[in-house]
Amino acid sequence: MAIQVGEKAPEFELKDNHGATVRLSDYRGAKNVVLLFYPFAFTGVCTGELCELRDNLPAFVNDDTQLLAVSNDSIHTLRVFAEQEGLEYPLLSDFWPHGAASRAYGVFDEDKGCAVRGTFIIDKEGVVRWTVVNALPDARDLNEYVKALDTL
Repeated sequence: MAIQVGEKAPEFELKDNHGATVRLSDYRGAKNVVLLFYPFAFTGVCTGELCELRDNLPAFVNDDTQLLAVSNDSIHTLRVFAEQEGLEYPLLSDFWPHGAASRAYGVFDEDKGCAVRGTFIIDKEGVVRWTVVNALPDARDLNEYVKALDTL
């Protein structure tokens, strides 16, 4: 079951598409975090969602908010994906131990070996303030993220 609103967001430490270490705690006290889990780079719905975020980036990467997108792909795959699609926000690799962060947030599909579409808006104190989890084929509504961020 996915982490619920009001719960403390599980800490994680993942490598981004450039090999840098990113921790949720890096943003504690400084920024709200939009933590977005997606199944795989280079797939239709995922590419569409991540490019829509790219096209609306000022709403998700600014002085108050940081977008972090997580998949179970390797950092090498994520680097090429980000370059190809012009994604200038961190793509985090939950590759090894495979799906550890996805499992901690309750969005890992054991049968498929990847994360489902889970989004968590985490406030500056590390508490989940909004969440949505969609099945693999179902894209999320970006406008819902914006509305949720406006309430923080």
